[in-house]
Formats: sequence, structure tokens, C-alpha cells
Amino acid sequence: MTDRYAAFDRLKFDRPAPRVLRLTLSNPGKANAVTPTMHRQLEEVWAAIDADPETRVTIVTGEGRAFCAGGALDDMPVAGALDPNQQFSQDFNNATRLVRNIIASRKPIVSAINGAAVGAGLALALLADVPIAAKTAKLLDGHVRIGVAAGDHAAIVWPLLCGMAKAKYYLLTNRPMTGEEAERNNLVALAVDAEALEATSIEVALELAAAAPTAVRMTKYVLNHWLRQNEAIFDLSAAFEMVNFSGAEAKEALKAMEEKRPPDFTTDVLF
Repeated sequence: MTDRYAAFDRLKFDRPAPRVLRLTLSNPGKANAVTPTMHRQLEEVWAAIDADPETRVTIVTGEGRAFCAGGALDDMPVAGALDPNQQFSQDFNNATRLVRNIIASRKPIVSAINGAAVGAGLALALLADVPIAAKTAKLLDGHVRIGVAAGDHAAIVWPLLCGMAKAKYYLLTNRPMTGEEAERNNLVALAVDAEALEATSIEVALELAAAAPTAVRMTKYVLNHWLRQNEAIFDLSAAFEMVNFSGAEAKEALKAMEEKRPPDFTTDVLF
């Protein structure tokens, strides 16, 4: 690759086909969990791709057996580390920039969901213009499981894709679904056998790259207005998520995960 992407050292890039850039999430040994540095690079990379004359389509995938396990648990906000206003502003701005920058990107994105996609990783997967999943991939929002509201992309995307009833069912229960189930629920465009995922993602990317680029980008822009016009919903979900991170439920959920036991949510806080 050229120096164009040298600053994005926590991501990997290659060109599997003419005018197609493949961005691979890479955090070996941690299921490609998103560290703060990787998160910042994922916020900024879309503008660099839009400015790249050699790229018309981007494929996003994960290294190894996982797509992305979401935010790295050992990098979750620590209560008291910063002033509460600073912590909220930092985390809220980071989360909203990632989602907004993907929505604002001009060039089409294909996601090749090769394995587990959770939290922020699922946001990357489902905000792609053409999400393609391996039938055996595992999709899980994951927010309620760690004691926080379903922020990131979920409140803005899921009701539009799969309807309110399914969105509430999966986001509130935090039940996972396979790639095959995600296709049936309209969360992804296609579900294919795992061994066909790479070839299928390249095939779709090449089809998009061969189409009239201005028409494709304008069509994407118009369709993404469905998301932009609901940004107030997204802002509220992200704000609730950040507030929850400083609460007792998130602390208990994360402690329970570390200790490999069920969380104890016996204290009920009225909302």
C-alpha cells in the first residue's frame, strides 16, 4: 500500500481487485477488539478513503476467525478516572463520530462478516451499504449484557432493517443470531457459506466498482438520509450508553464477566 494509509497502523489494507480496497480489523489474540487507538483510526479512515482516487469500493472484514468483538473490555471507561463531564464528552464524541463518519462516507462499503461481530464491531458490519455474513457468523449487540443502553448504531439501524418487534426482542434480550438468521431478519443483505464469503464480497465490490460512480454515491447519500433524519434517536441512545458506563449495573456486569459468574442485578433503580 502507499503512504496514504500509513497513519492507520492498527488497521490492515490490501487491494484484492482493481479499484477495491479491503480494510481488515486486526487485534490478534483479542478477536479484533477495538482499542481506543483503533477506534480513532476507524473514525478517520473514511475521509481518507473518500479522497483515494484508486478506490471506488471498500470491503471491511476481520482478521482470523472473528470480525470484531466490539470495544476492548480492558479499555472500557474507568469510573473516577476523569471528571464525569470530561468522560461523557470524550466517549460520546468518539462513539457518535464513528457512526456519523461511516454514514457520511461517499463511497460504497461492503462488509464481509467472517465471524463474531459484537458492539462497535457490529456497528461497522451493519452500517456497511452491503453487509454480507458467513452463515455461521455470530451477531450480537452486546450492550445490555454489559449493563449499558444499546447505543452505537442499534437504535438508529435495527428498527429500520428488521422492524421494531424484532429490534426490541434482540436488543433487550441480547440473544445472538447467526449470519443465516440475520439474513432472514433483514439485518444483512446476504448470508453465504463461510468458504464463499471472501469471493462473494469481492464479486459484489467489483460490481459496485464497475457502476457509474457518481450515481452510486448519490444513491447511497440519498438512502442514508433515512439514518440522518433519525439522528436525534441515535444521539439519545449514545448519551444513555455513556451515562450507564458510570453506573453500578455496568460495574457489576463487567465484574461478573471477569469472575465468570452471572451478574447480580437485585438493586432496581427507577427510570
